[in-house]
Amino acid sequence: MEMITLNIGEPVLGVVATLFGILVLVLVLPLVSRKVEENLEPFFLLMGIIAVTSIYLAGILPGSEVPKLAKNALLAPVMLHGIPIGITQVVFLAGLAFYYYYRPIYRGIGKLLTKLGLTWFIFIIVTLLGLTSSIISVIVAAVLYSEIMAALPLPRSKKVEVTVLAAFALGMGAALTPVGEPLATIVVHKLSGPPYHAGFDFLLKKLGDLVIPGVIGVALYTALCAGKGVASNIDLSVFEELEYEETLAGITLRAIRVYIFVAALELLGTGFTPLIEWYFSKIPSYIIYWVNMVSAIVDNATLAAAEIGPFLHIDQIRSALMGLLISGGMMIPGNIPNIVAAARLKIKSKEWMRIGVPFGLALLMIYFVAMAAMGMFH
Repeated sequence: MEMITLNIGEPVLGVVATLFGILVLVLVLPLVSRKVEENLEPFFLLMGIIAVTSIYLAGILPGSEVPKLAKNALLAPVMLHGIPIGITQVVFLAGLAFYYYYRPIYRGIGKLLTKLGLTWFIFIIVTLLGLTSSIISVIVAAVLYSEIMAALPLPRSKKVEVTVLAAFALGMGAALTPVGEPLATIVVHKLSGPPYHAGFDFLLKKLGDLVIPGVIGVALYTALCAGKGVASNIDLSVFEELEYEETLAGITLRAIRVYIFVAALELLGTGFTPLIEWYFSKIPSYIIYWVNMVSAIVDNATLAAAEIGPFLHIDQIRSALMGLLISGGMMIPGNIPNIVAAARLKIKSKEWMRIGVPFGLALLMIYFVAMAAMGMFH
């Protein structure tokens, strides 16, 4: 994606009011309006267009940069690190693969589940996908997990709970290499010069001691929640009789909705950039850790691009990134696994937030205490 150059300058009152208004609408309307909740993708696209229009009219987004932004919004859902394999194609192709080959896939899942039991099965799957999402990409990890969850013979409420919790692990694990997700790519690029000379393994070295235990801990908690109140042994015959409930039209529509959602987040990320520059990036690290909860709705790669730089102490970088990574699991727009899973399992905003917000806050508090004890806040 091309870098967009903005004329940030001093805060413009009208723009500040508009952007904060959009921020409130994005947070509140999906919770209070069923129509908005059911049409989340076009709603976010509209909010992104309004945000971008407001900074264009204020002269913050130069006219010469508009074609670049439009190109980025159109290509972001279908490109990954310059390669034409993005979230939209992965979601669509995985849907086709499961549509045509679901029987052997379901049988394999069933045999593994029967052998391990539900609790161990969930623990191993979440841990494995969480720790490898930075290599296979978080998109692939999220698609695989979503399809596995769709196949499991669990009550819907249990599927939603286990999916939302696991998304935290996938999102955190993806940040360990530049291959995993855009946030990691941007951070490594911005820190590639002195004094950090960041390379492929930079984030693994600097965040591994925080992220890896977190992924395993979240996987364990998810597994325990999955097994609570559910029979430990599941009859293998269930998977022999299970039909893939998605249609070709449904698979196509889901890919289109994911495309719109990612394009909308690209626009929102650019639209909110002035707010980040004016206010968020100037806050001390121990406060920015909590302020970064805004990444639940704002693209965390955009926030990382504004906040992270070679002028920061490594502990400031670590605290800012952990705030972004954890908060990203709290709402559907916060991270790629959330978007993929919510689309596949038809999870609504209220359902996601009912689990994601309290769990995210608890995880943030645990990490805050641990990181403060390690002297990471400045």
